[in-house]
Amino acid sequence: MNPFASPVSLNMQGQYNTPNTHKYSVILPTYNERKNLPIIIWLLAKVFVEHQLAWEIIIVDDASPDGTQEVAIELARAYGEDRILLKPRAGKLGLGTAYIHGLDFCTGDFVIIMDADFSHHPKFIPQFIRLQQAHNLDIVTGTRYRSTSTPYLSETQPGGVHGWDLKRKLVSRGANFLAATVLNPGVSDLTGSFRLYRLPVLRHIITLTQSRGYVFQMEMMVRARALGYTVGEVPITFVDRIFGESKLGADEVVGYAKGVWQLFKSV
Repeated sequence: MNPFASPVSLNMQGQYNTPNTHKYSVILPTYNERKNLPIIIWLLAKVFVEHQLAWEIIIVDDASPDGTQEVAIELARAYGEDRILLKPRAGKLGLGTAYIHGLDFCTGDFVIIMDADFSHHPKFIPQFIRLQQAHNLDIVTGTRYRSTSTPYLSETQPGGVHGWDLKRKLVSRGANFLAATVLNPGVSDLTGSFRLYRLPVLRHIITLTQSRGYVFQMEMMVRARALGYTVGEVPITFVDRIFGESKLGADEVVGYAKGVWQLFKSV
């Protein structure tokens, strides 16, 4: 049986029994992810095939010097160039612009954004889809800071973080607390970057978003709420990267605080 021939959707109990005609495009920004890329692609393909979903992965690489692009080319040959699309850029141009670039090549009607370093496990994607379909949501975002989904979804486990030291946990909690207090967006994890969007919704929000650093994800969610889009949350387990170094620095933290203040004045 061809696993891509008849995609099916999830019902409220997590069973697949009705046709799912949607296609899911994953935008995967990369920089020095040569070691991580083959495994995350394998995990993504496994999830999509097992759940009989139409899919593609757009790899947006910012001129990685470690050979990430060469690995991506080999993966496209292995999985098919209609499944794995390498769309490189000339240099490190930022996360926000990576999504804008990737959107130009998406052919799905839903877009998944996530990290390539195993911080976000693809096993949560079926829960994102199930919540979206159950409540016809515009956006589903992963959260490290809830024990149940919102709206409620059965069979979810509490969210959490593994591999961070106390300082990193305090920075993340503090960033979310600051934004929640000042902006009151009604979302528990504003700095997370594991999300499912309707394609037109993502296109709309991203054209209005001005930030391009660590604050980018927070601004996207705040603007989504201000525009009246519906947002659901699924608890996820966030695991610190296995290979490579974190790209979060002190400048990003300062920029985030400034971004919260700018949004408070404008939204």
